[in-house]
Amino acid sequence: MVSKRIIPCLDVRAGKLTKGVRFSDNVDIGDPVEAARRYYEQGADEIVFYDITASHEGRGIFLSVVERVAETIAIPFSVGGGVSTVADMRAVLLAGAEKVSVNSAAVACPDIISRGAEAFGSQAIVVGMDVKRVPPRPEVPSGYEVVIHGGRTFMNKDALAWARRCWDLGAGEICLNSIDADGTGDGYDLNLTRAVAEAVRIPVIASGGAGSPEHMFLALTEGRASAALVASIVHYGRYAIAEIKEYLSRRGCKVRPA
Repeated sequence: MVSKRIIPCLDVRAGKLTKGVRFSDNVDIGDPVEAARRYYEQGADEIVFYDITASHEGRGIFLSVVERVAETIAIPFSVGGGVSTVADMRAVLLAGAEKVSVNSAAVACPDIISRGAEAFGSQAIVVGMDVKRVPPRPEVPSGYEVVIHGGRTFMNKDALAWARRCWDLGAGEICLNSIDADGTGDGYDLNLTRAVAEAVRIPVIASGGAGSPEHMFLALTEGRASAALVASIVHYGRYAIAEIKEYLSRRGCKVRPA
């Protein structure tokens, strides 16, 4: 049985670690490099770094911050935000990341997924999906719609259909974020997570809503996720990575030792 992963998420705005609720009301809460070091030392399995305004602002990612984080940790490191070409992917990987995440650009131009997978291998390509619950309609029969540009633009695209397309195009992993649950601490959207995990045969990272280790346990078991993304719960010191892993291990969920 493959170990489940706990992955702290560093949302970065203008070089600062930031956090919001449902993609709004963000406040700066620290230095992303120091946060990455802290979570690495606590036993995180990976780190995810998102430059959350790069796509909306039409600019590239802050590679200097990526380089500083990469110099600080020795665990897999995924980077996204403002990545829209294979050249952008190459720059992120050369800056020290093991994986590159595409979101808005992949929706606008899906072949970036296949071109990235061909150039760097599927294991290096993560597709980020920001999803919002909506009334079901013919174009979005699951009731979950893909939204891009940091939650600003609805795409009239069904989340399950898009997940399958990403898998077909060569994505190695999907990071699935529920906008409705994001930052609330009320738990992951288990229905969404399970539906996407059952629709594809690549790892799915549950994201949005972690407020307790129990929420992570449910996402990794009932939600069938391969990993759980965490942010506020660790950024504000409610739990350390080691505490989360100890809880999951006691509940019978296989995790790597912290």
